[in-house]
Amino acid sequence: MAGPLKTYSHLAGARRRPTEYEIVTTRLHHHVERGFAVKTPTTDWYARYQRGSAWRTADWERFVDPRETTYTKYTRLQHVKEAFVDGLLSSIDESTYDAALSPEARALLERALPPLRFVLHGFQMIAAYVGQMAPEGRVTIAALLQAADEVRRIQRIAYRMAQLRRLGPTFGADGRARFETDPAWQPLRQVVESLLVTYDWAEAFVALNVCVKPIVDELFMVALPALAKARGDFVLGQIWASLDEDCQWQRQWTAALVRVALAEEDHNRSVAAAWVRAWVPEADRALEALAPMLASAAGVAFDATAVGERAAAFRRALEMEPEGGAP
Repeated sequence: MAGPLKTYSHLAGARRRPTEYEIVTTRLHHHVERGFAVKTPTTDWYARYQRGSAWRTADWERFVDPRETTYTKYTRLQHVKEAFVDGLLSSIDESTYDAALSPEARALLERALPPLRFVLHGFQMIAAYVGQMAPEGRVTIAALLQAADEVRRIQRIAYRMAQLRRLGPTFGADGRARFETDPAWQPLRQVVESLLVTYDWAEAFVALNVCVKPIVDELFMVALPALAKARGDFVLGQIWASLDEDCQWQRQWTAALVRVALAEEDHNRSVAAAWVRAWVPEADRALEALAPMLASAAGVAFDATAVGERAAAFRRALEMEPEGGAP
């Protein structure tokens, strides 16, 4: 008589005891194989935008988050990072750091931080949608933790704004208006709003994580702190470095998922190339509009070419940069 099944019997083919990551992330979505027990309008949505995705069904269970992130591991990692950032913010609270900032440094923060919150709210919602629609549990977990990372960025920006309001109560009060009307922000706002109505889960994933986010992250997590440092704001770069660690992990799991999709069949590769050709020029236009605004606010010369080149290098590493680059 066969022995009783274990909670991880579906992983027995590996002929070893599975890891915690494998146990808690594998085959979480019963509806992918069995369908929904009750037919609702949501059922048709999943049929069209998940199972009917332009990326044909790949062996999604081959995807492994390089960090093997579980909820427990995520909270442990973020606890350490948050303690570090808390210490930096406390050092500002307990000193005259903000009072000593140059007018250019404050102007740069006011032009960049308040509108950026709305961009990151969009990124958070798009990542959450990818997680909701993903056909495999590990992809869902990675995407939803990415959404949590975006909330972390928003919260830290909001805290920094609150600190600066002690010196000027109106700091950032026009953040929403800038995001909605300032010409420098309009190309990026258009991209975010278009992403929010991109319903094929795979296109939403590629557009966000391959095409748009790498450019935005490079501009605001790497280039912005460099401009701030040039105007005497050294702490921003230290805080942002912690947030950028989240962005680096997001690129890692993105690369792992892309490799699974592109190894499946040539169709997925050609579809992805079309998505890249459609979305990268939009992201590049956003960069071209925002870079001069940041440079002007800081009063520092800034060539955004390197930002675009680093994002293109990421796409090339994924074999998702069309020959000759995106038009």
